[in-house]
Formats: sequence, C-alpha cells, structure tokens
Amino acid sequence: MFLQEAGSLQSGLRQAIIDAIARGRLSPGQRMPSSRALAVELGIARNTVIAVYEELSTRGILNATARRGCFVADAPALPEGPAAASPDSAGSPRGEAGVDWRARMTSRIADWRQISKPKDWRSYPYPFLYGQVDQKLFPLPAWRLASRNALGRAAVDWWSADNVIEDDPLLIDQIRRIILPRRGVLARPDEILITLGAQEGLYLLSRLLVRSGDVVGVENPGYTDARHIFSLGACEVRDLPLDHEGVVVGAALDGVNVAVVTPGRQCPTGVSMGLDRRRALLDWATRQDALLIEDDYEGELAVDAAAPPLKSGDDGGRVIYLGTFSKVLAPGVRLGYMVGPSELIAEARALRRLIHRTPPLNNQRLAAIFMVEGHYNGLVRRLRSETDRRWTTARDALVRDLPEVEITGGKGSSLWLTFPAGLEEEPLVREAAARGVLLESGRPFFSEPPERLHMRMGLSTIDASRIDAGVGRLAEAVRSLMP
Repeated sequence: MFLQEAGSLQSGLRQAIIDAIARGRLSPGQRMPSSRALAVELGIARNTVIAVYEELSTRGILNATARRGCFVADAPALPEGPAAASPDSAGSPRGEAGVDWRARMTSRIADWRQISKPKDWRSYPYPFLYGQVDQKLFPLPAWRLASRNALGRAAVDWWSADNVIEDDPLLIDQIRRIILPRRGVLARPDEILITLGAQEGLYLLSRLLVRSGDVVGVENPGYTDARHIFSLGACEVRDLPLDHEGVVVGAALDGVNVAVVTPGRQCPTGVSMGLDRRRALLDWATRQDALLIEDDYEGELAVDAAAPPLKSGDDGGRVIYLGTFSKVLAPGVRLGYMVGPSELIAEARALRRLIHRTPPLNNQRLAAIFMVEGHYNGLVRRLRSETDRRWTTARDALVRDLPEVEITGGKGSSLWLTFPAGLEEEPLVREAAARGVLLESGRPFFSEPPERLHMRMGLSTIDASRIDAGVGRLAEAVRSLMP
C-alpha cells in the first residue's frame, strides 16, 4: 500500500484504503492486515493504523469484529464523487460531456498579469522581494504570548460566538488610539471597518461607490490589484500619469469620479507627494465632486518625515483611507482597516457580511492584544530602523555598482529601478536568478508595456549584510547582457 507524502499519515492511510476498495484491489469481505502487521509494513505507528481502522469502521467502510480482525464491509459506504478517488486522480469530467467553463465564466481573471514570485524564493541567497515578513525581526515569543492571552476564557467567549458583522472593539480602539493619531487621522469607532487587507477595502469600495459609466482613475504605473478590481465593474478605468511627486493634478483627472492614489509612498515608484500637491488634489476633488481612495500601504514604516496622509486634511469627507497590518505583522495575518464616513462604513459592513461576515475574530483579538501589550510599537520601531539601513545600503551599492540604473523614490521597503534602453526583462531575470538574485518585474504595474525596463527591488526579507553582494551579482548579470 502506498501513502501520499502530502497531508498527515492518518489521512494518507485512510485515502489509500478507500482508493484500494474503490479500484477493486480490496474486495468486500476481504480481511485487512492486522494493525501491527500494516504498521510494520508501512513504517508507521500502530496507533495510526488503529485510529484509521476505527474511523473507517464507524463510517461503514470496514467492519471490525472482536477477536476476528478487521474486514472490508460487504457493502462499503464509499464517499461519492471526487472524494472516492485520490487527490491526484480526481478532477472534473473531460471530453464532450464536460462543461465548457471558459464559455460559462464572465471573465478570465486568472489570465490577467499578476505580480508573482517563485515558490522556492526562500532558497535564493539574494531575494530582493517586497512585502514578505523577515522572521528574524518578528517577535515570535511576544506573538505566542499574545496568542495564549487571546485563548483565555473571556476572549474565547467573545470571539468564538457568531457576532455577525461586529468587529473586535479592542482592535478598533487600538487603531483609533495608536495607529491613526500618528498618521494625523482622527476617527470614531463607527468610522472604522476591519478588512482582510487593502485589497478587500478596494473591492468593497468598487461595489459601493462606482456606478455604470463612472470613470475611475488609477496611477500608471500603479498598484496592479487596484486596476484589476475596478476593471471588474462597468466603469472606465483611466490611467493617471505620474511625475516626481506622484499623481499629476491635470487634464487626466477631468471627468474622474473616483481616484485611487498612494500619496504617502507611491506604489511602485516610491515617490512621495508634497503638501502643495496634496492640497491641489483635495481641491480638485471638491471642485469635481469626486472621491479619493487613499491607500496608505506603507504608512507605518515611513522612514523620512513624510507629509501626513490626505485623510488628515480632508475637511469635506471625500477621502476614504485604507491601512494594512501586512507590512508590520505579516501578509498571512490578513488584517487591514478602512476609515471613512459612518454612513459609508455601515454600508461596507453590510456588504462585507454577504461575503464573509467579518475577518476572523480570533485574529482580530490576537492583533489587539499584541498592540495593547506594547509589542506592536516596538516592532514598528525595529522595522523602521532596519528599513532605513537596508534602503541606504542598497542605494549606495546601486550607485557604486550600477551607476547607469536610475533609482526613483525615497526611503522605504523597496527601490524602483529603471534600466538602460535595450535591456530586456526575460534575459535579465534569467541571468540574475542564475546568480541567486531575485527581482520583481515592473511590467504588471503598467497598463501597457513600458518603453524601458523597470524592476522593483524589495528589501523586506534580505538581510542588510547580503545586500552589497546581491547588488554585485545583479551588476554581473546586467554586464553580461550589455554590448
């Protein structure tokens, strides 16, 4: 009998027995090997075999008889459909009788260009990737302690109940008292919604604020998923050009109903919008009766004395502010927040209920306790310091080893690189990877292929001590492709 490597030993053995019966290798009434013999044959614990035999007997697939042994049931109650076969052999029907899913589906989102990285990126010595967590900087013992506290009876009594649409009031309070004030934003509890991240915030707003025929402005280059999310609707998605301060307040904004912007640190170029430009953008929104969605995705890690968010100067209530915990805690925690007028937040909460009610309340309480106990602020300070060090090290190494590459933007968790004309992405990615260097393609951030090659150099996971060598290897890759 063969056990699949994936999953637990119990699940693997259980599926192997079901497969053998379904395929006729084990017949009704056939005696099964003793638990001891099968454990020895497979090299697993006897208790594992006993547990599987007992479970399958309960399900009517096997028949265990005292002192006689275990047998395949005379009419084994095998699961129906794909579950009856192994995961590798299961699948949808093929051929003429199958459904033409491509014709049935209203869109082909899976075909859209996405930001991607190799699954084995951790095996590369120089992973210049963005948005990943550096486990050496994360206070795992403190997180475990907060997790234990979140499992206390009082906490469990609250988050284990079906609270329908209610977010954790403790987390809302921490966002109001710790995060928003240092960004210059004030909000009441009914003006804050917990999300699964900025992406969900954008999706909710795309359903609530954009009507058929509306024009939504997105930065170009800009956040890929923002463009994709609004492209799902019946609106026009319009490119907004950038300069050294981000979105240009000009003709491209004429007729725009909603603009999605990243003024704190533009994604992906890293430029920051000055105060005068921010005032001009707010004035435009007032004149045009337009709305601004501000994605402050890296606000907590701001190293330079950046201008405050648009939301902090929003006297007319035209800015919806999106924040995320993914850059400080971890992307896998999947927590963020939206700040806006209470009427909008109430509608967003009602729409969110139709999708998944609330983000997991146990995760909300865990994050809240982590903040209450002071660990969050300490982590932010460490990340800011390390971000400053890594960015400076990378910038200096690039200036030294690749002076022909243009560097855009100020300090942060990435650098936006523009390479000399004539250099192509695929050969550079291949040559860099052969030297252990990973960079992120700049192509997905553009609505159309750019004239020059752009790459994003992320600094989230690479240790500062490896940056010099990594840039040196990248320079070797570039030189190998230059005439």
